[in-house]
Amino acid sequence: MALIGRLAPPLALMGLIFFLSAQEDLSSGLGTADLILRKLAHMTEYGLLFLLWLRALGRPWRPGAAALVTVLYAASDEWHQSFVTGRHGTPVDVLIDATGVLLAWLAWRGGLLAAVRRRVRRA
Repeated sequence: MALIGRLAPPLALMGLIFFLSAQEDLSSGLGTADLILRKLAHMTEYGLLFLLWLRALGRPWRPGAAALVTVLYAASDEWHQSFVTGRHGTPVDVLIDATGVLLAWLAWRGGLLAAVRRRVRRA
């Protein structure tokens, strides 16, 4: 796949995250449920971003580079939010985002190991 085709999906998601982070206040007034849903959404979007970077980067650099790029972007997103009225960025949110990366990494690794096991059994 051409470089542009591999880079477009993670860059598009990063653009969407930036756009959403620039919104002044996304809370729905649901209290604790809203907080939990937003944190789960953060974990999901950064897990997806990790998987997209994993796909975009060449073999020798994945998955560590994909995780690094994703977590650094999470940190920059929190910094960006600190300039938006009604929003604030916190190190805890970066840890929540990094948890999404870790869970996606483990899911990917589990799938990779399962594929290797299937190949070994066939041989």
